[in-house]
Amino acid sequence: MLLLTEKWLPVRHQDGSRSQIAPNQLGDPDIVAFDADRADFNGALAQFAIGLLQTTSPIDDPVAWRQLFATPPDAATLAQWFAPVAAAFEFDGDGPRFMQDFSLRPGEGAACDIGALLIESPGENALKNNSDHFIKRGRVEAMCPHCAAMALLTLQMNAPAGGVGHRTGLRGGGPLTTLVLCQPQRSLWHDLWLNVRERSGFLALQGDVSKTAPHFTFPWLADIGAIQKNGGETAPVQVHPAHAFWAMPRRIRLDMDGEVGGNCDLCGQVAEKLIRQYETKNYGLNYKGPWDHVLSPYYETNEGWLPLHPQPGGFGYRHWLPWVLGTHGTKRQRSARVVDYLRDHKPGFVKGQLRLWAFGFDMDNMKARSWYESTLPLYALTDCGPDVQKQIESEVAIWLAGAELAAYFLRGAVKGAWFGADARGDFSAIDASFWGATETVFYRQLKVLIDVLREDADSEADPLPTREAWHRHLVQTCLRLFDGEFVGAGAVERQNPHRLATAYQQLKRNLDGPKMRQALALPVHEKKAKRLAGTEK
Repeated sequence: MLLLTEKWLPVRHQDGSRSQIAPNQLGDPDIVAFDADRADFNGALAQFAIGLLQTTSPIDDPVAWRQLFATPPDAATLAQWFAPVAAAFEFDGDGPRFMQDFSLRPGEGAACDIGALLIESPGENALKNNSDHFIKRGRVEAMCPHCAAMALLTLQMNAPAGGVGHRTGLRGGGPLTTLVLCQPQRSLWHDLWLNVRERSGFLALQGDVSKTAPHFTFPWLADIGAIQKNGGETAPVQVHPAHAFWAMPRRIRLDMDGEVGGNCDLCGQVAEKLIRQYETKNYGLNYKGPWDHVLSPYYETNEGWLPLHPQPGGFGYRHWLPWVLGTHGTKRQRSARVVDYLRDHKPGFVKGQLRLWAFGFDMDNMKARSWYESTLPLYALTDCGPDVQKQIESEVAIWLAGAELAAYFLRGAVKGAWFGADARGDFSAIDASFWGATETVFYRQLKVLIDVLREDADSEADPLPTREAWHRHLVQTCLRLFDGEFVGAGAVERQNPHRLATAYQQLKRNLDGPKMRQALALPVHEKKAKRLAGTEK
């Protein structure tokens, strides 16, 4: 099965119907999105398509890039792009196989049920200890080749810690991915092409362009030793720049022998052959060093820049600034390279508004706690120049500083009312309610800010009224949540009235105190500041 000609990519059309296409049909304007039976598959397929286009596209001119954005290529053009790399996309057979170890043969590793390719499947310890309470074993015992290809691709991209020598992905286990999409939706091609840049610019980011042998891009075309010494590591300088899209940390080879037909346990479709198990072995490619994947945002540490990973609590507007413009304070973060490039080098190229699609697994070592995905609006940010973007960054940072402090005050007040200030536990539900309740107003004033500065970069509009309005909204939301959703909604006979009243009054004082006003860059009333100086907690 050649994945470049096989119709294995599940997609959704303009009329809502579904079908499966081959990669050379990605330019069809009637296709609006990938539509697999699992959300993590959709994320992996989007990265697969972007990686395929970025690896094979000959486009090296901004004008040509823009022409292809306006007029998607036909199937013949894409087939011509893909033809030179066809050998890397054979999925079965006795030779090299897509995303499968070159040299691993039956009996050389451990045999695993095919369902173990799914990241949330219970691990070996869970099965041994009979602790697979919520996600049971045996849910997926057979996959059609199409679903097996998607599952394998998803695992190699997101590979979490898997025991001794079972490597994590190039961006660590369960990385955060952010892609730029059109708003309103146009076609799958437009969304994919937004995340592909001109060839020379991409090749200059990292890696060694002289590493032209196919296995330096597609590592499954040769033995691991051709890239990495036994017990060694794989750094960007050891491979071609496009290798980042095709990293293969896990040594896996699917068992294609003895296949029988039937219904796939994932998609439900009838297949002539079903895959039931695979062979795996540890000590695959060990990705270390300054890897910089173009589809992920990064944060700075003492060891350098590291890729971000989803955390408990999901995604929200508190992530808009670091994932879109980056932050330059004590906690430095930067947006993904594709976001940087589109924002900084293509102002006005893409008419209309855009959005950011963020997705990824929240992993706790080997355990998948959750899958998160969300879209964040970019509005007309790409029409704004660097100076305007700096103004937006500065103002939004102030709004977020105030919101984070308000969430802290609310969490402390609820905890104090319920249990006392020294209580310990998981209070993430309070934060989630706060961020959800304040999101609409944040985006409303963000759009106004972007529109005003886009129309008049030299606008001297006073920011204080907006900050004051945001402050009032934070205060009202915190008090409403305290009184109506958390503390005040509880059974009266189970509450401590004195502790409740003390916490409520302290919350009001904190929300209107000098720390809050300083965070929002608002004038601090001197008399009030002195009076409240000793009361904030």
